[in-house]
Amino acid sequence: MRFGRAEVLHRVSLDVNADELVVVLGPTGAGKTTLLRTIAGLQTPHEGRVLLGGADVTGSSPAARDVAIVFQDFSLYPNWTVRANLEFPLRAPGHALRLAEINNRVEWAAGILKITHLLDRKSQKLSGGEMQRVAIGRAIVRRPRVFLMDEPLTNLDAKLREALRLELVCLRRELKTPMLFVTHDQVEALSMGDRVVVLSEGRILQTGTPEDIYRRPASPVVARQIGQPAINLLNVRREDGRWKTSGGVAVAEARESHPAEKAIIGVRPEDVACTGGEHPAAVRVVEAIGPAKVLLADWAGCEIHVLAPATMAVQPGDRIFPRANPDRIVVWNCE
Repeated sequence: MRFGRAEVLHRVSLDVNADELVVVLGPTGAGKTTLLRTIAGLQTPHEGRVLLGGADVTGSSPAARDVAIVFQDFSLYPNWTVRANLEFPLRAPGHALRLAEINNRVEWAAGILKITHLLDRKSQKLSGGEMQRVAIGRAIVRRPRVFLMDEPLTNLDAKLREALRLELVCLRRELKTPMLFVTHDQVEALSMGDRVVVLSEGRILQTGTPEDIYRRPASPVVARQIGQPAINLLNVRREDGRWKTSGGVAVAEARESHPAEKAIIGVRPEDVACTGGEHPAAVRVVEAIGPAKVLLADWAGCEIHVLAPATMAVQPGDRIFPRANPDRIVVWNCE
């Protein structure tokens, strides 16, 4: 997909199975919205095909594709009631539904989304969360072949986002309709997706289960996109069965399963113990996050994050002796 000379999507190939929620994770500008608009028929690819149920719909109109897309900005008619907004896609040309069927579908969607009590309220009098429920209801009331979700939770507060994440997962399972959900939020990707697609600069970097992406990232670029606090990345070389920094400090055991001589190793903050290591680290920052503490420390010439127990007595200026769990280290060959 190109806009002028700029290539927005580069040979992107992905599939969504009949009963699956696939999350596309990527930063702003990665090409996520362009991907959804291409599937929906709102943009035409310069090459490649769009298949729905095995049928080539690349040249079909958006209406003929029978997909529903939900945007982050709600896109409701503010002076209409919730009922009228939900009815709108059912009254569009080509549906020709009877009034009784329209009423049944509206009541069905409202019941699933717990907005039945709002049906006669004007959309402009709804809260942000209620508006997004109506926007989702307007999509599901059509009973489409595919749901496309374009960061639908971005404009909501954190607590409401968490609640709607769970509801969307349950909704998709109940409807048994495939869903493609795009987001820049790693928490949404890991908690919602049956599979996660990591997209960057229009290219797919890795596809896998949330566990695969988190524990076995294909590259440091993928590793940085997942995890909070961020993964620790260290440039090392193998020596005497250990990974050592350029200064000769041993930071982890080097397993035979990773034969590289020069590498970048990644270790998650929760996989670094505060004790048991050979080389001290100076704690610079201590951040309490409820059930744990995040320590930012200088270690072997590198800056690392360590996830420590909330009960640990530690403050800036203290020394710890980090030890990385060798079974949790990810290795990328630099040779």
